[in-house]
Amino acid sequence: MAVPSVSVLLLGLDTATPAVTVALHDGTRVLAEATTVARLSARQAPAAKGSHSELLAPAIAQVLAEAGVDRGDLTAVAVGVGPGPYTGLRVGVVTARVLGAVLGIPVHGVCSLDIIAADVEAPRFLVATDARRREVYSACYDETGRYRGPLVDHPGDIEWRDSLPAVGEGARMYDGIFPAIVGDGPLYPSAPTLCRIVAAELTSGSPPGTARPELLLPPVPLYLRRPDAREPGPPKRVTERERGAAATGLSAATEGRGSGAREGVARKRTEASAGSTERERGAAATGLSAATLKEAGGRGRGSGARQ
Repeated sequence: MAVPSVSVLLLGLDTATPAVTVALHDGTRVLAEATTVARLSARQAPAAKGSHSELLAPAIAQVLAEAGVDRGDLTAVAVGVGPGPYTGLRVGVVTARVLGAVLGIPVHGVCSLDIIAADVEAPRFLVATDARRREVYSACYDETGRYRGPLVDHPGDIEWRDSLPAVGEGARMYDGIFPAIVGDGPLYPSAPTLCRIVAAELTSGSPPGTARPELLLPPVPLYLRRPDAREPGPPKRVTERERGAAATGLSAATEGRGSGAREGVARKRTEASAGSTERERGAAATGLSAATLKEAGGRGRGSGARQ
């Protein structure tokens, strides 16, 4: 396939949710796309086996191959910057930044909740995605765009959940808490929609990000909270008093074990001595009895002979 002669060839990707989604856009239409939902646990099905890092690179290669283009033909990269769980979100943002650095092209970030919102047709609504720990990432939208969020909260702590219909995987997971669910609303961000948002900015005739500055963000992850896995802190300092107490305790324990051992040896010696004494008494008594009986027997035989 011949490479199209275009001024924009945009690669879009998002890994802020279980969906690993990639698309290629030429400024007017989507040339190729691929979306796979990663199976993060055995209970999530149907879904593809593999983590975000295992699924993203093949998806990018598939999209480029289907469009018949090379990485060197790209003019920009767009990436969903979350909010999302640490590991999955980081995979997409780092990949986008590496591609931008290697190819020398700009990288544009878009809030992943904004990507979902762009596919919703409602005057006012709430987008919620799974944040784990029984929490959700959320943001509120109206005709002008996002007016609240993104935030991370327990679903029951979102005050405006009763007044807005909700979309997204987080809303579906806690449908008992969100009273109004948009039935046909998207669950995850879509890379084609991401490309459409960024391509509109790139082809607007204005510098990127000036037409709607709230849409294009730096390619920096929106974590909203610390990751579940943390680096261990520095070792705790031990004071001289604590060292002395530890040494004293060790010495006392050692002394206690030594004293106990000595008492055990003495006790065994006493028992052995007592046993020896009893045996000596028994032997002495037995010897005396035998001698006495022998002497008595001798006297008896002598007396009989005289008679």
